[in-house]
Amino acid sequence: MKMKKIIVAIDGPASSGKSTTAKQLAKKLNCIYVDSGAMYRAVALFLLQNEIDFDDKKLLRKALLGISIEIVPSRDRSENTIILNGVDVSKKIREPEITNYSSTIAAEGLIRKRMVELQRKMSEKQSIVMDGRDIGTVVFPNADFKFFLVASIEERAKRRWTENQNKGLGTKTLEEIKEELAFRDKRDSTRKIAPLKKAEDAIEIDTTNLSIQQQVNKIFGLIKK
Repeated sequence: MKMKKIIVAIDGPASSGKSTTAKQLAKKLNCIYVDSGAMYRAVALFLLQNEIDFDDKKLLRKALLGISIEIVPSRDRSENTIILNGVDVSKKIREPEITNYSSTIAAEGLIRKRMVELQRKMSEKQSIVMDGRDIGTVVFPNADFKFFLVASIEERAKRRWTENQNKGLGTKTLEEIKEELAFRDKRDSTRKIAPLKKAEDAIEIDTTNLSIQQQVNKIFGLIKK
């Protein structure tokens, strides 16, 4: 599918299907998929590895200037490699500790400002599909297409549980994961800076009863139309 340079913003809560959908959609559109969550995870990993307290604004500001994050797609665009200061951290940033900490640091204004700078820079020369929680409201308020994915918390918990099982991280029960998601939803939607919310001009899609392929086809059809 050939088209002009575009920006597609996909937002939604954790495990609503946005990341996998965005990745496959980008491949279908033949453009770059930018996982904003992976960028925050990379920052979280950097702060933990270097024992940097993100409450220390002076130290944090200096550290952020020294952070370089690259997203390198595979040849067939099926996967991305996340490079943090020259090191492949693609697997490391998916560990539960990093995922949970990234949600905490994402509320910090200095970190969000730096990430938005990097994210906008990525869109200057190429079409991108980016997913997150504030892509359509803050990062790209003028995106060509905006979508907001939702799903029941029961379905999202099942998805996260299955994902953990497949990755050998199945130490938490379904109920524990459900409680974690509920807590994260509340934290993400009530934070003062760039809270999780649907952009006024975004198209909402309930993915509870949709497969990933159905989600991709639905969004692709709307963009093509």
